[in-house]
Amino acid sequence: MRSPLVRWSVLSVSLALALTSCAKGTGGGAAPTPSAGQFNPGATFSGSISVMGFGATDEIGTTRVDLAEKALVGAEIKLIEGDLDIQQFLSAVAAGDPPDIIYANRDQIGTFASRGAIMPLTECIKGESIDTSMYNKNALGQVTFGEQIWAIPEFNQVQITMANADLLKQAGLTIGDVNGSDWSKVTAAAKKLVKAPGGKLKVIGYDSKLPEFLPLWAKANGADLLSADGRTAQLNNPAVVKALEFAVGIYDAQGGFAKVKAVRDSADFFGKGNQFAKNELGAMPMEQWYVNVLNDVSPKAPLVFDTFRTPQGQPLAYSSGSSWAIPKGSKNPGAACRFAKTMTLVDTWKAAAQARLDKRKADGKPFTGVLTGNVKADAEIEKMLTSGGEPWDAGVKAVYEANENTFSLPANPADKEFKDAWQGAVNRVLNGQDEPKAALDKAQQDAQKALDEAWAGWTKRTN
Repeated sequence: MRSPLVRWSVLSVSLALALTSCAKGTGGGAAPTPSAGQFNPGATFSGSISVMGFGATDEIGTTRVDLAEKALVGAEIKLIEGDLDIQQFLSAVAAGDPPDIIYANRDQIGTFASRGAIMPLTECIKGESIDTSMYNKNALGQVTFGEQIWAIPEFNQVQITMANADLLKQAGLTIGDVNGSDWSKVTAAAKKLVKAPGGKLKVIGYDSKLPEFLPLWAKANGADLLSADGRTAQLNNPAVVKALEFAVGIYDAQGGFAKVKAVRDSADFFGKGNQFAKNELGAMPMEQWYVNVLNDVSPKAPLVFDTFRTPQGQPLAYSSGSSWAIPKGSKNPGAACRFAKTMTLVDTWKAAAQARLDKRKADGKPFTGVLTGNVKADAEIEKMLTSGGEPWDAGVKAVYEANENTFSLPANPADKEFKDAWQGAVNRVLNGQDEPKAALDKAQQDAQKALDEAWAGWTKRTN
């Protein structure tokens, strides 16, 4: 799940003052990073470690936390549940009383690192002998910044195309008309699938999932929002503008974004009355975990799946997800490092997958898999899948194919500000305040200014 967006400006001054004695690379020089001796596979620990932003609310979480606690050999794990509260976290760091480890979105890591709120994991990885080759390269790239790794990747998210098979059939369409391989067909399908008797929208033909999926549509059109080195915004690239025009145009063809959003927001998204089960949605790209939700709450819904595809017909997915980071000032960084390592090991993921498999089997349901930030674990878990028949087997196949064809946005010291810039632009277009090019031109200026300032600050601190 994504953590809610909050503003950073209120805390920026106090945090900067509080972190004047950070390690090299995070804002100062007096206080050294923990030595390699604190990170040792043979070390034992005592007391407790506090974990912010993670709730072991299902068997996937509880199984791994239990194994992590065993690996800590004496230390107790205390979970601060709920999504990471950024303001609470930064306040704790500024006050010198942070949690020992945090569970954060990978696109938050660059900003945390540049503000001195987390420590580099070079010594942690070396001391605990963590094999970084097991992690998904895009996931690891999102947390690698300034030539150092700042977090350990955990879950991974990708998108696939999901559609209502009955609505497609009634409209004379197939999944190939809505999987993104032909944008003109997607627009035409949206018009055929939409139902708005008397002008009141009842069935969304196609949901292009803006604002969050602009990077996906842009990449499908051959453009990246950010340069590979994380320094240059490319938000008003003509290919990005065209992608936004297309994705917004799908909403316009159905009466406008406001109407689509109203129907979207009123849906029982996680329940048996979801939009697919109630025939209120034709198709959309969506994160893979929703396949599990749909199979669980509406196994008889008329669904069909495929990968999301580029106009050249190639599978594509925007990789995002969660990670573990150790705050600056963590009182038990050695235990925190061991915790992050254990939570993401191949054997730990396999044990968690087995727990999920056992539960699904007991409920008479298929095990449709778990996507992690660990490619070796993913390969092992894929062997454990059980068939649910169609359309679920096709859905799972699409998920794993998507996971082999991902991209991500590079880490940078203005992660938060950059994301705010492009999402703000999309929202202005959706709300009718700006045309796509004008919105992205403004976003380009705002994003580049934020990047230039953040990189300059980073260079000054690290030099």
